[in-house]
This record gives sequence, C-alpha cells and structure tokens, in this order.
Amino acid sequence: MTTLLEARYRAVLRLLPAYYRREREEEMVETYLWDVDQETQDQSRPTLGEVASIVALAVRSRLGAGGVPRRYAVLGSAVRLFALFAVLLQAASAVVDRVLGLTWASTRGGSQWDMFADGFTGHGVWAGAEAAAQWFLPLLWAVAYFALVRDRRRLAQASALVAALPTLLPLVDLWALDFAPADSAYVVAAAVLAWSSALALCAAHHRDAPPAALPAGAPGLVFAACCVLMGGSVVALPGGVDTVWALVTCYLVTALAWVLYRARGENRVPAEEAAALAALGLLLLAVRITAVHPWLDVLPGALRVGVLTQAAALVALTAALAVVSGRDLLSRGT
Repeated sequence: MTTLLEARYRAVLRLLPAYYRREREEEMVETYLWDVDQETQDQSRPTLGEVASIVALAVRSRLGAGGVPRRYAVLGSAVRLFALFAVLLQAASAVVDRVLGLTWASTRGGSQWDMFADGFTGHGVWAGAEAAAQWFLPLLWAVAYFALVRDRRRLAQASALVAALPTLLPLVDLWALDFAPADSAYVVAAAVLAWSSALALCAAHHRDAPPAALPAGAPGLVFAACCVLMGGSVVALPGGVDTVWALVTCYLVTALAWVLYRARGENRVPAEEAAALAALGLLLLAVRITAVHPWLDVLPGALRVGVLTQAAALVALTAALAVVSGRDLLSRGT
C-alpha cells in the first residue's frame, strides 16, 4: 500500500525527466523511505534538502552529456556553449571598456583624470562603494572565462555570479523611483543578459558535464582577438559609441565568421552551436534596442546608421541561426 510520504516523494521526482525516472525512480524512493518508520510515513514530508537535491538533479539530467537521450544532450551542449560564448564576450567587453577608459583619462590631461577619480570619491561612502563595484566586479567575467576553460568550475561559477551583481544595483535604484527613467528598459535587458549567462554557467557546467572547450582556437588567443576587435571598433568610429557597440560588433563579426567557416568546412553548422549563438544574439538584440531607443533622435548621423545596421544584422543573423538549429534538430528527430 502506498503511503502518503511515498506519494509525496514520487510527486517531487516527477521533476526528473522520464528517461531518468524509468531507470532510477524505484531505487530512489526505496532509499528515501529506508529509515522512515512505517507508522509515521503518513505524517511526514520530503525535507527541503531532499527537494533541493532533486531539483538540482533534474537540472543536471536535462542538461546532460553522454548516455542521455539526444535531445537532452543537445540541450545541455547548447546551454554550455551559450554560457561559454556569453562569458567570453562580457569578459572581453569589461576588460576593453576599462582599458580604454583608463587610457583616455590618463592621456587627456589632469581634468580628465580628476573627472574619472571623481566618480569614486566625494559622493558619500555608499555611492563610492557602488561606483567601485560597478567598475571592478565586471572584471571577474574574465576570471570566470579563464577558470571555465581550465576546468575550474567552482571558481568560474562564483566569479560569474559576483560579476553579474553590479547589474542589480541599477535595478534597486529603479525600484526606489516613482517614475521610469529613459534607460530603465536597458537596465533590465543588461541584467537579463548578465544573469542568464551566470545561471547558464552554473546550471550546465555541472560536475557531470564535460570540460568546457571552444569549438576552435586557443582560449587565450580567442580572448585577445575579441579584445582587439572590440577596441578597434570603438576607436574606428569617430562620432563616439554607446556602451554596447563593441559587444555587439564582436558578436556579429565572430558569429558570422564562425558560421561561414562551419558551413564551408562541414557543410552545416551543428545544431547546438547554432542554438547557442541564436540565444545569445536574441539577448544582445534586446540590449542593443533598449540601449539606443531613448536616444535615437539625438544621435549623430554616423552613429545612428551604425546602431541601426547593428540591430538589422542581429535580427538577420539570429533568425538564420534559429532556422539552422531548428532544421537540424527536426531532420535528426530530436
């Protein structure tokens, strides 16, 4: 006879994918009930720790690697690649932004340096701490990237979570206001990009996942190339750029180059790579649109053309990648 506790355990175990339940459900239920007195099972419930462990197992089993159904293997690979690509781009963006900012402040005279230093001092302890966090913590994206490619997963996960924290500070400021500033949509989009990247890294690069690896290229050289591309894109535009210009430019150039390389070398782009790039492109499109929309009417002509071209290219490339991914999955019966 099924007790109430057993029914509750089975209800929680429904969080697991069907293939995993078929193989392990009976064994898991037996283990959970092993040391619980039969007379108290109708008054007992699964503990919070047990529920949390089942939830974590459900995530790992759905983002699996070898020995799982193909659709879960593809999903796991796609999420791991998305996390790797997103962390790489944000790491390069953080480093380039700060290097260029320091270079500008230190080479344009004392007034520029004073303006830079004034962002950290003279506005109170809380404002100074917030400015320092906004400046320094995003550099941990670079720590997360290099830790990930060296298979230091815990360090990579912790670094990514801390690096994403500064995106919450503007959200707190928005919450305290009685009106929505012009950049409120951008603040939300930037937070979604950062936290999607960090949480995808934590969820998909679990202990059972294979080591992270870029589809091609040495990790250090790829990072350096992204930095050079981002920095060059900023310096090359004489009218000035906004905060996401370099990030989107790097994505467009590298994603398009990779698609062309894959299509020529293997006659197809693997579904997991196309899906990862499409998901990242969709998030970047949201960031691109929300960053420029409030200021579109006052932008210089060259910059206006540039950001609109970026947005159009993101739409086209993301749609193409989504089609490629979907067609590959359907053709393989996933």
